[in-house]
Amino acid sequence: MSRPVVRPSARVVVLDPDGRMLLFGARLAGPGGPPGAVLFWYPPGGGVEDGEPLRATAVRELAEEIGLVVDAQRLEGPVWLRRHLSAWGERTLDNRETYFVLRDVVHEVDVSGQTELEAFADQPYRWWTAEEIAASGETFVPRELGAVLPPLLEGPWTGPPRIVV
Repeated sequence: MSRPVVRPSARVVVLDPDGRMLLFGARLAGPGGPPGAVLFWYPPGGGVEDGEPLRATAVRELAEEIGLVVDAQRLEGPVWLRRHLSAWGERTLDNRETYFVLRDVVHEVDVSGQTELEAFADQPYRWWTAEEIAASGETFVPRELGAVLPPLLEGPWTGPPRIVV
């Protein structure tokens, strides 16, 4: 059995002025699921490129995935750290995610800069309130999003990053 491939990544909790969070729906082919069903909802972000700082990754991913160009200094955090293993083809990835916050975003999402793989998946997106997330039967990344999002909504993050699952 081969060792997992370590994949550092940056994700961004994008919040609008009303405190709603932007999430994408993963439409991967799931066993037994109807075609096109959303398996889970997750924030924008992605893998670090060779030698790229985490904040630069977060800024690049926002530009690619939602068409939003921001200065890295606007990002708060890191606020959360998450580690999980996932299968990617024949490999196992050891995902090490660092989360930042971007507040008061007024932006029309533009997915035209997504990678070929992201565009192929035709992932829906929507803005969610913390209450909608907490009350939903959907699956979110991180899994405990309904519990860890409200403290972020209280104001600028000043503490150390929190470990989330």
